[in-house]
Amino acid sequence: MPSQQSPLLTVHSALVLLTGVLLGVFVGVLTRLDGSSPIAAALAGAIAAGVTIPVLHKLIG
Repeated sequence: MPSQQSPLLTVHSALVLLTGVLLGVFVGVLTRLDGSSPIAAALAGAIAAGVTIPVLHKLIG
């Protein structure tokens, strides 16, 4: 029988990462729709995700 392994990510971690990535994509899309270049939109999305993940970790945790 296979041994019981712990999950790779906890539910809390998965929720925080998924929400952070979705918010980053949302900000990136809104930035692109505003007329910015694709690079600026990707950078804005990455920054938004990077800022929201630690905040969500504290809020949801």
